Amino acid sequence: MCTSIVYSSNNHHYFDRNLDLEISFGEHPVITPRNYEFQYRKLPSKKAKYAMVGMAIVENNYPLYFDAANEEGLGIAGLNFDGPCHYFPENAEKNNVTPFELIPYLLSQYTTVAEVKDALKDGKYKLFRKTTTFSTSLVNG
Repeated sequence: MCTSIVYSSNNHHYFDRNLDLEISFGEHPVITPRNYEFQYRKLPSKKAKYAMVGMAIVENNYPLYFDAANEEGLGIAGLNFDGPCHYFPENAEKNNVTPFELIPYLLSQYTTVAEVKDALKDGKYKLFRKTTTFSTSLVNG
């Protein structure tokens, strides 16, 4: 289980979290610059409009963010909710995003929570879980 804290004062917002794990995956601060081209599994590749920084592991030159914030201040944490989480099967009629792609996908393209909500409201995006070389290498790494 991960713990996160959010504090806001005088229009300044602070976020912190910990990884309540007894092991390390080799995570470290990672910066992804503007125009970095993300190669998505089931979506067309796309260049980042906004730079981002966060804690991640980099596997095959792809940042696997635990949490991050972009240069405009939008931040996302990948907190683990194993019990109540739900992954959808891949659906050819939807834009399929794997869980490890969600943070960079949203932070590289949007600047506010309102923009993210607007982009996701039509239900065309679904998280799907699929075994990948990333997850296999993390487990066996």
